[in-house]
Amino acid sequence: MTKRFILPVIMLLAATTTGYAQIGEAAARSMFCDVRAMRKGDAVTILIVEDVQADNSARTGNSSTTNLSAGVSGSVNNSGTAVNGSIGTGNAFSGQGTSARSESVKARLTARIVEADNPNAMRVEGKRSVTINGETQIITLTGLVRYIDIQTDNTIYSYNIADLTLSYNGDGPITKAQQPGLFTRFLRVLF
Repeated sequence: MTKRFILPVIMLLAATTTGYAQIGEAAARSMFCDVRAMRKGDAVTILIVEDVQADNSARTGNSSTTNLSAGVSGSVNNSGTAVNGSIGTGNAFSGQGTSARSESVKARLTARIVEADNPNAMRVEGKRSVTINGETQIITLTGLVRYIDIQTDNTIYSYNIADLTLSYNGDGPITKAQQPGLFTRFLRVLF
């Protein structure tokens, strides 16, 4: 009878230990809170929503005028002699310039926490590379994320990331077709 009792207890302990090992860190967290990224190696989804618009306008006007005049008059023996002279300069300048720029990037990127030593923020890094028809688009992102900015579904908006460095590059036949030719690049170096 004791063998029948000991064998199920051993099997139950083995199943419990194996189940705990499979669950891992999630079992150590509280069952009353959401599972959010907070440790080195955890993944967090970045919702990249960047919309940058800049307008610049300038108008300049300058005007300068200088006049110099001199005159001499006199009379000797009822004959009048007069000498007059005048010098004048003028300068006018008017300039106007306008600049407008608009950029928009929207994407989703899952990043990994690479440093979680700071009690206020963690450093995240992520990279996504997508190739379609020979054209490769690469998005890389680094920055600091505050723990409180991570939402319950483990996402964070890019505008909540401090010291954000976002790079969006392309490589392929379309990108190469948009670049100037070798002769044009050579002339740009000279002039």
